[in-house]
Amino acid sequence: MSTSPLPAQALADAAAAYTGGDWRAAETLCRTVLNQEAGNFEALNLLGIIKARTNHPGEAADLLKRAVAARPDNATVHNNYGNVLRSLGRFKEAVALYDRALLLQPGYPEAYNNRGGALRGLGDFAAALDSYDRSLKLRPADADTHYNRGLVLQELQRPEEALASYARALQLRPRFAHASYNQGLALHQLRRFADAVRSYDDALAAAPNFFEAANNRGNSLQELGRYEEALASYARALRDNPALADAYSNQGNALRQLDRPQDALASYARALQLDPRVNWLFGAWFDTKLQLCDWQGLDQAFVRIAGEVEQGTKVVQPFTVLSYSDLLPLQRRAAAIAAQEHYPLAQPLPPPPRRRSAQVIRIGYFSADFRLHATTQLMAGLIERHDRARFFVSGFSFGAHGRDEMTRRLERSFDHFVDVQASSDREVAELARQLEIDIAIDLKGFTHDCRPGIFAHRVAPLQVSYLGYPGTLGAPFIDYLIADATVIPPGERHEYTEKVLTLPHSYQINDSGRTAVPERFSRTELGLPQSAFVFCCLNSCFKINAATFAGWMRILSAVPGSVLWLLTDNRTAENNLRVEAERCSVRGERLIFAGKLALAEHLARYRAADLFLDTFPCGAHTTASDALWCGLPLLTRPGASFVSRVAASLLKAVNLPELIAASQSDYEALAIALATDPPRLAAIKGRLASGRATFPLFDTALTTRHLEAAYREIYERYQAGIAPVDLQIKAGSDP
Repeated sequence: MSTSPLPAQALADAAAAYTGGDWRAAETLCRTVLNQEAGNFEALNLLGIIKARTNHPGEAADLLKRAVAARPDNATVHNNYGNVLRSLGRFKEAVALYDRALLLQPGYPEAYNNRGGALRGLGDFAAALDSYDRSLKLRPADADTHYNRGLVLQELQRPEEALASYARALQLRPRFAHASYNQGLALHQLRRFADAVRSYDDALAAAPNFFEAANNRGNSLQELGRYEEALASYARALRDNPALADAYSNQGNALRQLDRPQDALASYARALQLDPRVNWLFGAWFDTKLQLCDWQGLDQAFVRIAGEVEQGTKVVQPFTVLSYSDLLPLQRRAAAIAAQEHYPLAQPLPPPPRRRSAQVIRIGYFSADFRLHATTQLMAGLIERHDRARFFVSGFSFGAHGRDEMTRRLERSFDHFVDVQASSDREVAELARQLEIDIAIDLKGFTHDCRPGIFAHRVAPLQVSYLGYPGTLGAPFIDYLIADATVIPPGERHEYTEKVLTLPHSYQINDSGRTAVPERFSRTELGLPQSAFVFCCLNSCFKINAATFAGWMRILSAVPGSVLWLLTDNRTAENNLRVEAERCSVRGERLIFAGKLALAEHLARYRAADLFLDTFPCGAHTTASDALWCGLPLLTRPGASFVSRVAASLLKAVNLPELIAASQSDYEALAIALATDPPRLAAIKGRLASGRATFPLFDTALTTRHLEAAYREIYERYQAGIAPVDLQIKAGSDP
């Protein structure tokens, strides 16, 4: 009859088995010892370690708790028990155990390192950093601790210092895949996208199936405009993890950049099947449906979006809400959620110093679109006309575009022009402070390629949103929003987190230096019927929704032989709109689609239309100014939101308030009346043509003076220590 080995021999055999990799045998031997001596410290400790390493943390915790009780003066078992509790998310208890281990053994580098991990779990990043630093003083050549130190520095938004820690970790362990991966994340954060790609390549060389590295590599390639390569990177990530919803979401983003919205929609749909909680994913799917004019299920989907926005979920980008909803509280809430991504910062810059009042105010305009773009098309004349005796004007360009004719014009117009595309948000803020910018103008808001993080760092004492985003940014770091009394009526100001600077005519600057638009095209050349009444809407097709389109179809039905001329950039949208027209009992061929043209040709073709029909709630902005400049009357129906009221503002500034409809039924009735009353429409066109040189809308010098008066007033209030308030700029104000 066999007998159990003596505990001492069994423990020796267990230790040997464990060291040799035979953990099952080691476990059996430990249990043999514990059957004889339930409180045997060595058996409890070793079995606890085995259970922790075989993914049984609950059992491991019970065993190590007994081991601590058996040997309360042993630092190692306190450290081991702390590790298990940390894996269970019991961070506070783990810290207490590490602290006890360090009391027992002050020079214990592993305990300091592990303590740092538990403090990270508690969100106490500063204390975690101190713990890692203490560990490195005792053991300076430990790659894991340098790596962990880098992680906590990233949490503290100190990516430059994190890079130094990752570099040291990689020096000590050259094929350290996770160090290369997190190095890539830090480089991406610093906008060093090409370097980030190289770091991800290193991570994948060390760990070929590292799907997170392939996914994030794709994101850096997207930032470099290398979309096809990004798709290949996402495909690699999905090969190794077909259930990676984030990669499908990112793939959808790249496909949209490649003008493949139908494929993007399929990619987003797959991501939603896998994980509907991915940040911003549902909103991207919704926005792509708008681009495709695929309205099936959108009203129900937007109910979900609105509910999640109210709960504070990162479900949709703010501009998508502007595109579909006229509800100001919902717009404000969506903007605040997006702003929270960038504020508060873990390590913000100190407030800008209050400089002595100066005669010349330093203005900084910030944009990704200092090229041939709708925003710069409007504001180029403003930069040229600023009074240099009173204002020094700088341009901060963070767009990835090349230099075109508009870029060169702006470079000549600004007193100082700097390309900051490759600079981090913090670096841009530091540069603006070095240049002593007094007022920073954000021309992007929450639109494509925006950089709100720049303004979260407070680049200037006064920060203003203008022209690029027609709504509130919901951000505590934006002081003022430039508007007018039409786009933001006095009774709606409470829905905007910024203080409102109300200009006297329209808020929208225009470039009166544009040349007159000739009649360059015949209708036949544009594919339009020669004698039919041509309604047009050359807004982007994502602004068209089911309700607006149904109204247009009622108008076409009431005006025999008329056609609707629309701008689209994808065949799917065209097909969907024709199908919807047929559903409304209007022949699909009465819709005629215009493709993209160079700006001069695009403006010239406006002269072939008879009446512009605006969309709702997201209406025409630059497109409306273009139409009016070209002599084409525009009919609009404003709602409650800024984005829906821009065309009304412009119509008032060209003295055509009669083209502002009070309701949808009035809008439709007025469109029909104008289409069937040629003398009335001709009179309106005549007023547009004769007054273009005198309308406030096209008087760049006048609007520039009003903007400068606004800048001067907020600057003087700031210098006097007066907090921002809503301000009304009077007509004819002199800066």
